[in-house]
Amino acid sequence: MLKSADEALKDQVDAIKEEWRLLWLDRIDDKVRAEGIANQCFSLLSVERGTVIVATRAYKPLDLREILRSRNVQDVDRVLGLHPSVGGWTKFARTVLNKQARARRMDRAVQCRKCVKGMQLKKCGRGWLHRS
Repeated sequence: MLKSADEALKDQVDAIKEEWRLLWLDRIDDKVRAEGIANQCFSLLSVERGTVIVATRAYKPLDLREILRSRNVQDVDRVLGLHPSVGGWTKFARTVLNKQARARRMDRAVQCRKCVKGMQLKKCGRGWLHRS
């Protein structure tokens, strides 16, 4: 049976994603040179064995979006999702939810029951018991 274009595209993207995952899982970490090196050849990613994939100095980082575009995959953002700086749930959480004032239930509800004003604190008040 012949596959439709969408199914063939999905299979190609899945194969590229699997090679991408294997590239990062099976890399060799050279701690002397502070580099990550490809362990084997990945033909779909155009990465040969011994290619530096991550380093602390001058190198061109691999980008899955560029690889998919070079393989003529349309709608890369639909396949991978939006980048967090562009938008999506991650940006929403970072910009909106982190800025909201949160109710501090523990601060206002729990009062020091055993502490009496004027008593000397144990360990100068540094213990966990006297932190309320």
